[in-house]
Amino acid sequence: MHDFIERITAYVHWAIFLLLEVLSGFMLFQYNHYQGSIWFTQANTVSGIVHEWEAQVLSYLRLPAENAALVRRNTILQQQNDVLRHKLQAISAPPLEQKDSTKKDSPLGEGYEGSFIPARIIDNSVRKRDNMLVIDVGSEDGVAPEMGVVSGTGVVGIVSGVTSHHALVMSILNSHSSISCRLRGTEYFGYLKWKGGSPLRAYMDDVPRHARIHKGDIVETSGFSNVFPAGIFLGKVAKITNSDDGLAYKLEILLGTDLSNLRHVNVINTPDKAELDSLLAQ
Repeated sequence: MHDFIERITAYVHWAIFLLLEVLSGFMLFQYNHYQGSIWFTQANTVSGIVHEWEAQVLSYLRLPAENAALVRRNTILQQQNDVLRHKLQAISAPPLEQKDSTKKDSPLGEGYEGSFIPARIIDNSVRKRDNMLVIDVGSEDGVAPEMGVVSGTGVVGIVSGVTSHHALVMSILNSHSSISCRLRGTEYFGYLKWKGGSPLRAYMDDVPRHARIHKGDIVETSGFSNVFPAGIFLGKVAKITNSDDGLAYKLEILLGTDLSNLRHVNVINTPDKAELDSLLAQ
């Protein structure tokens, strides 16, 4: 106890000094208008800077959720745009036009109205021969194998395996990936494949020789599967060449989705997918 009192006594003059400083500062700014206004202005400036920093930090922390919401909204708008475009084509079609009875309709239909499961990519690769990615949703979120994965800019890949809380996705940048696609506004279809190299370049094979194709034409999903509905953007024609056997065209496609710079995606939850799988397996 004696030591404690001695320590307080040793520093009491510093305590008195600080107390007098605070008291003198208070009296200076309280009873002198000029000094008071200067103090008020500076205090407001500092306070404004602190609040601005706080707002920037909070805005940065909200970015992941905002990005996920934007990706989901982009995907939904893309689907709605496709439905409206096909309705417009149907209205403007010649009245005597007959439907080709040999045509295979998409089991999803042009007016597909499935739901989307938002997800975040937690692992990804784009430089391998067979690239895969991992997303942070799984069977407990409604994800199952053979579900399509898309972003706001187009197709990402197909779910190949799931656990309770994660899913493994075969990227479109995979040598085993083959996505049925078509040239927008036509019924000419083929298969989109990636053959290595640039993560922004893929190829559309088996396009008929009589098809009229131009650089810049849009390539989209054909809908000839229960994985992707018709009309999801894939990319644009960048180069037109002949196939290896010379019997068809091979198109170089500039992909719309940059998988090397992608964080948020959506898994397509197709209504009655199990029933469609069973039907197509017959």
